[in-house]
Amino acid sequence: MFSRLRETISCIRERDPAARSNWEVLTCYPGVHALMFHQLSHWCWRHGLRWLGRFVSHLGRFFTGIEIHPGAKIGRRVFIDHGMGVVIGETAEVGDGCTIYQGVTLGGTSLTRGSKRHPTLEPGVIVGANAQVLGGFTVGAGARIGSGAVVVKPVPPGATAVGNPARVLQAEVEAAREAAAARMGFSAYGVTQGDDPVAQAMKGLIDNASSHEHQIALLWQAIEKLSSRARELPADELPRDAHTTEQFDAERLNRLVK
Repeated sequence: MFSRLRETISCIRERDPAARSNWEVLTCYPGVHALMFHQLSHWCWRHGLRWLGRFVSHLGRFFTGIEIHPGAKIGRRVFIDHGMGVVIGETAEVGDGCTIYQGVTLGGTSLTRGSKRHPTLEPGVIVGANAQVLGGFTVGAGARIGSGAVVVKPVPPGATAVGNPARVLQAEVEAAREAAAARMGFSAYGVTQGDDPVAQAMKGLIDNASSHEHQIALLWQAIEKLSSRARELPADELPRDAHTTEQFDAERLNRLVK
């Protein structure tokens, strides 16, 4: 128990710039307290003390505002940031290194007792504030769930799901955009998806700059090709008013552009 607590405090110090000391994390972070209550309630649940497990879980909800069913399986180094309003259902599974923000629900849509009703988060998943992940499916390792998203179907590993109902963004487009942003020296603190006009404008600027870069590269290739062809032509085929190769290249390029 204490080794898991040390891991949790350490991971919070790494991920949260507001955490100034281990003592502050231990005493002032409700996500840590909720996980401590859950470890006790989960132990009771696994050993057949179902009522006691639910009662300890209820106490944890009362003190932290975070409701974790004692039957849920929570991995190591999980960070529940802020945490108020988080609900994690009975058959939910949260993998190692996941991050869950306030208002998140890992809920179920089935009423069948004993079935897998709640989602499984593989290691490294980030779930944004007020997101709802509903159903007995799997969110792949390293995936990101945008704030306010309503996810009702599986999310591939490393993908980003946004919207209501959630849609998975094209990984190729996002990777190309991030690469273009890196070349421009731009690095956002976080990824904002949805209808935020500032985020949409930034995406448009990055895509536009990347497109211009591609067009300029094609233009230079055309210039180099024309220049090499001009040097290979006999002198009598040059235009009368073109006294230099550069003038000839310019005329050919102007005709090509027109």
